[in-house]
Amino acid sequence: VLPHLAINFLSKFLCIRSILQTMARQSHQKRAPDFHDKYGNAILASGAIFCISTWTYTATQIGIEWNLSPVGRVTPKEWRDQ
Repeated sequence: VLPHLAINFLSKFLCIRSILQTMARQSHQKRAPDFHDKYGNAILASGAIFCISTWTYTATQIGIEWNLSPVGRVTPKEWRDQ
């Protein structure tokens, strides 16, 4: 049983070590910029601008009654003693 556990542990350790070595090799390689490297920030910024401008137009121009504050619109009713 003990040799089997040792072999199992050793094989997992070597597998993890080889994965780490592969990751280290890949992280040091120069790679060509892909689509996201070239255009990712521009697409993110344009999407944010589109979203903000659409919500701004919606909130200000289509006539939604927001009812944020009743000050100046609500007048108290006269009350009478009974």
